[in-house]
Amino acid sequence: MSRLPVADRRAVRRALRELIVRDRRAVLVVLALHGAAAIAGLAPPWLLGTIIDRVTAGAGAATVDRLALAICGCVLTQALLSRYAQYAGHRFGERAVAHLREEFVRRTLGLPVSVVERAGSGELAVRSSIDVSTVGTTVRDVVPTIVIASLQLTLLFGAIFLLHPLLGLVALAALPSIWAVTRWYLRRASSAYLAEGAAAAELTETLTATAEGARTVEALRIADDRIRHGTARIARLWATRRATLALRTVFFTVVEASYPLPVAAVLLVGGYLFSRGMVSLGAVAAAALYLQQAIEPLDRLLQWTEQAQRGLASFARVLGVGLVASEPPGTAATSRGDRLVVRGARFAYAAGHDVLHGIDLDVRPGERLAVVGPSGAGKSTLARLLAGIDAPRQGVVSIGGCPVTDLDPAERRRRIALVTQEHHVFIGSVRDNLAFAAPDASDDEMRSALRTVGADWYAELPDGLDTPIGDGARQLGAAEAQQLALARLVLADPHTLILDEATAALDPTTARRTERALAAVLTGRTVIAIAHRLNTAHDADRVAVLSDGRITEIGSHHELVRADGAYAALWRSWHAEAPGGATR
Repeated sequence: MSRLPVADRRAVRRALRELIVRDRRAVLVVLALHGAAAIAGLAPPWLLGTIIDRVTAGAGAATVDRLALAICGCVLTQALLSRYAQYAGHRFGERAVAHLREEFVRRTLGLPVSVVERAGSGELAVRSSIDVSTVGTTVRDVVPTIVIASLQLTLLFGAIFLLHPLLGLVALAALPSIWAVTRWYLRRASSAYLAEGAAAAELTETLTATAEGARTVEALRIADDRIRHGTARIARLWATRRATLALRTVFFTVVEASYPLPVAAVLLVGGYLFSRGMVSLGAVAAAALYLQQAIEPLDRLLQWTEQAQRGLASFARVLGVGLVASEPPGTAATSRGDRLVVRGARFAYAAGHDVLHGIDLDVRPGERLAVVGPSGAGKSTLARLLAGIDAPRQGVVSIGGCPVTDLDPAERRRRIALVTQEHHVFIGSVRDNLAFAAPDASDDEMRSALRTVGADWYAELPDGLDTPIGDGARQLGAAEAQQLALARLVLADPHTLILDEATAALDPTTARRTERALAAVLTGRTVIAIAHRLNTAHDADRVAVLSDGRITEIGSHHELVRADGAYAALWRSWHAEAPGGATR
């Protein structure tokens, strides 16, 4: 099931009520217009019954023409009222959906980074797109339709009771079967649609991960495994959709079969009452027309009830994002100094499976520390602990004597920046993308940051900082996007920088030039570089070798090479394979 929580029914009803209350004046206008339209719609069947009675009594063509003209006026009035009611309803719905989208974005941005990563891109992508869109349809179309259809049915059946109470009772003949199948459907629909939403999220996550890791899939020759994995997710989604389809099949079949029953019953009973002189022929015809007219709102009510189940399930998933505890504000506003210290740190992603074992590390202010080691050694996990994204299971990670996770998040991000090889180009101009890091930065400062990270492509942009980039505009390559991310880092100007293979997307020559440029700019700042290219380690003040979640060696490059340990072996192996030999 979902890796993010799902709101319960009480929370969904409360949130829906709050959406309506926020714009209650518009809701009242919509209900008033639709109510007036429904009342106008009651007149034509009654007038038609009156025509029948008048003609039976010997009335002439003038009476029929007059009543027919009144029918046309009522139909036109109903059409105009319905049109303005729908217009007002859609305006209300769009305002409600806009508020909902803004709330979802706000709640998502307030999630801790660790929660977002555990949830996966597929889960959040489905909730932010499909689920929000479904809720939008529900708020804009479904809820008003259900309310209005219910009002129309109440008025229509009330009109039949006014014609004759016995006709009104007979008109309810189909309600028991419709009520029973609707109750049967509603008991099963919510869980079925939640399962369908979760299956869609899993499939999206699988397809996204496979597409993003296409090169790895090809390199490791695991395409068949990914295909099997994706096929299994497709099969699960197909099974959940078949389950909801089976519910709809039973529901709509019983409902559609129930529609003719009350019309036939009213005609039979009405004919009997007419033969006894208890009701006029026009009243029987009007009652039959009212029932025929009731089929359309009843059909809309039941069909949109099915859509409402989708909407409520999606609403529960959207609201579930807000159930995740926001990142705690922190118990310390600032720390005393910039010394980063790790003592006895242990960390596990799953209970009982530590990936870091008793890490001890002391990073002096202004020091450049490189962390190297084989894949899976725990380098990125250590970077997350140093940045305060995750807290150690045991031990402590502190800066200036204050635990990193106790700092206020805004203060922590101002002082410690983690840059990974993952990056994002936002839709907008180059200036927009850089302003995320420093909203008050001048154009000269932005250009300087781009030059600092070796973004030579900037000079070729047709509109400079105003050049649109991202989807639908100028596309940046992987290296260009990474340099843009590093330029943001220069503008953010943190004291402690953690680079988790931040130049991995660059070719060796560009990466080397960028690393040298960064080194010149970041003088005096603490830099911790998770390195896969050992030239980064060569330039560092100290190198920490991580293996199986433990620091096995620490010292300068030359000290570790002389020690002839694990680092020396890595250096010799990498140096021998590097193009150009010793020149690298």
